[in-house]
Amino acid sequence: MPFDFPFIASAMKEMIKTIPLTLIMAVLPFVFGFLVALVNIMVRIFRIKWLVACSRFYVSFFRSTPAILHIMLIYLGIPPIADQISSFFHIGWSANEIPVAMFVIMALSLTAGAYLTEIIRSGILAMDTGQVEAAYSVGLTPGQTFRRVILPQALMVSIPNFTNLGIGFLHTTSIAAIVAVPEITGTATIVASDNYAFLEAFIGAAMIYWILTLMIETVSGILEKRTAKFQGGT
Repeated sequence: MPFDFPFIASAMKEMIKTIPLTLIMAVLPFVFGFLVALVNIMVRIFRIKWLVACSRFYVSFFRSTPAILHIMLIYLGIPPIADQISSFFHIGWSANEIPVAMFVIMALSLTAGAYLTEIIRSGILAMDTGQVEAAYSVGLTPGQTFRRVILPQALMVSIPNFTNLGIGFLHTTSIAAIVAVPEITGTATIVASDNYAFLEAFIGAAMIYWILTLMIETVSGILEKRTAKFQGGT
């Protein structure tokens, strides 16, 4: 079969339509995962009994197992539980009403939370302990010190790691096709199934991922330059 160059453009037109959904599945897990990570970090910093062990187990489990497994566990496990709850309380609601993309977002949010916990923790460990001591010396409480001194600097130091994780999650959305979510890769497979031009379709998908990745790297570079000013950089 001859290589079909025009089909690359045709396939990309269809895949471009799925970029918003792909970005939603990449960005929302990052946002929700960040909130989960903050809770984990506070549990560890303030050493809240019983919760520390739960936090460590959560991080260990989700960092040690693949994201595709998390998606399948949520996709196959949540609907029966939701239906049982609905039936018990006579809500008259079915899990079938939940968009499949929501299960993907839930699963990737838990995955992101585990990785972000370690990223932020490493940023905190990289801080100069003298700054924390100085914060206490001027009368800041532990909570104020964490919010005003520790967290902002840890986040600035962690921007490169955030960028790498964000790019990784953009690419990870491709496995959502396994549960029939029409993101970029899934759409590439669909549009190529008519004429079996899978190579051309996947080349088009690769170009879209590449462009999106370059955009993320550009934004990250701008943020790094701006935060360097606050850190005394150039």
